[in-house]
Amino acid sequence: MWTIPLLLVANVFMTFAWYGHLKNHRDTPLPYVILISWGIAFFEYCLQVPANRMGAASGFSTAQLKTIQEVVTLVVFAVFSVFFLGESLKWNHAVGFGLIACGALFVFKPW
Repeated sequence: MWTIPLLLVANVFMTFAWYGHLKNHRDTPLPYVILISWGIAFFEYCLQVPANRMGAASGFSTAQLKTIQEVVTLVVFAVFSVFFLGESLKWNHAVGFGLIACGALFVFKPW
């Protein structure tokens, strides 16, 4: 199943598009940052859309696909913020992310 690996790579692109400029380009004029971010996000869409199509074709509901995407986003963001931006994750971040991941279990539980 390619859905989760595609979502993972797509989220790496989107995380760089949204947050990458905060490291070394805070003084870059905003219109340039927006255009560059759109260029990076293009590749995210090239992966995200097929990931969702493949996931839907293999039986995931749209709610499940969105939930997978959000959990993947949190994992990618946590790694990105520590290793690229040099920020530390605090205990309250871990608890909050963990609660979101626990909430994801409700989406996948057959009721």
